[in-house]
Amino acid sequence: MACTEASLPFANGREELKRFFDSFDADGDSKISPLELRQLLRLTIGKEVSVEEAEAVFREVEDENDDEVQLREAFKLYEMDGKGFITEKSLKRMLSQLGPSRPIELCRAIICRFDLNGDGVLSFDEFRARMVR
Repeated sequence: MACTEASLPFANGREELKRFFDSFDADGDSKISPLELRQLLRLTIGKEVSVEEAEAVFREVEDENDDEVQLREAFKLYEMDGKGFITEKSLKRMLSQLGPSRPIELCRAIICRFDLNGDGVLSFDEFRARMVR
């Protein structure tokens, strides 16, 4: 089920959700800091966390965001056509830049091996599933 404003159990629409968020954004910078996260967790679920634990959450999120950016950049190298997916032809071109040219049949077989939905191309999500193990 897709998340819609109507399905949010604690908010009646975008404005109420924004007010809820803003109530924890003490410094008004439109971001939740580690200290604000501590307050949020204490007030909403009664969980006390240390400053170090809250900061660790933010470091982990930053690392995940860095990994995502690097994966997207790598995907673009293989995607090449601007279509949003890797085709057998774009894979062949990239592999040719890395070494000896590979036959299109091999590129087709590689794509088939990792093509989770059977559409004959690799989306970013399929690429990520292959790269992140």
